[in-house]
Amino acid sequence: MSVADFIRSEVNSNEIVLFMKGTQAAPACGFSAQVVRILDHLGVAFKSHNIYESEELRQGIKDYSDWPTIPQLYVQGEFIGGCDIVTEMFHSGELQALFKKVPAQS
Repeated sequence: MSVADFIRSEVNSNEIVLFMKGTQAAPACGFSAQVVRILDHLGVAFKSHNIYESEELRQGIKDYSDWPTIPQLYVQGEFIGGCDIVTEMFHSGELQALFKKVPAQS
């Protein structure tokens, strides 16, 4: 399976996916930490991938989204954005409205 196929599969088979630097428990940069804090604050379950685990994944996610920075948040298969966009959406209430449309996760 190519890295693009892996990313496509993850994005399409999980309601909320975050490609980030580090892990949910130990983000490796402030931007990833900020997005994790927002998602945790909102109480949403999400899957994450540490882009440091694979150089192929690190470059592959940038190619997949045509977006140069990490973290990258996907909701129901759609690329939402990075830290600035997620933070702006959180402050405006748009992110909360988006998550209301996501089926409950177990």
